Amino acid sequence: MNKMFLSILLLTTIFNSSCATQGQSGAGIGAIGGALAGQAIGHSTEATLIGAAVGTMLGYVVGNEMDKYDREQLNHSYERGVSGQTNSWRNPDTGNTYEVKPQPAYSDTKSRRTCRQAEIIAVIDGKTERTYSTACRDENGHWQLQNQ
Repeated sequence: MNKMFLSILLLTTIFNSSCATQGQSGAGIGAIGGALAGQAIGHSTEATLIGAAVGTMLGYVVGNEMDKYDREQLNHSYERGVSGQTNSWRNPDTGNTYEVKPQPAYSDTKSRRTCRQAEIIAVIDGKTERTYSTACRDENGHWQLQNQ
């Protein structure tokens, strides 16, 4: 049951990501991450569903709240951030704060692109949210967030 649920969730996220907003993409990524975490912690269908629900909420909030300024800062973290070291900023318009800890770049075997993962801790309206993102270089060398 759990494997089928996760497979359906993953496929739905992939098919819908091409027409999704940042918030919707964040929700999809959060749902998958939350479901996996819920299953790993609780080892039951209920834990998986709770994890997916919580992940969906957190992913949507973080994805929806990142505006152009925040995306530029995130791109800077992917481009120039030292692996394992935290980059942080405060959005002057929203007051939201972000901490990004990029990981070492790696070569993705499927896409044959250079990719990098990062842990993001965001404080949005006084609430701390944690999520993970992956970006890969496009054909022009720019980092593009991936919908996983």
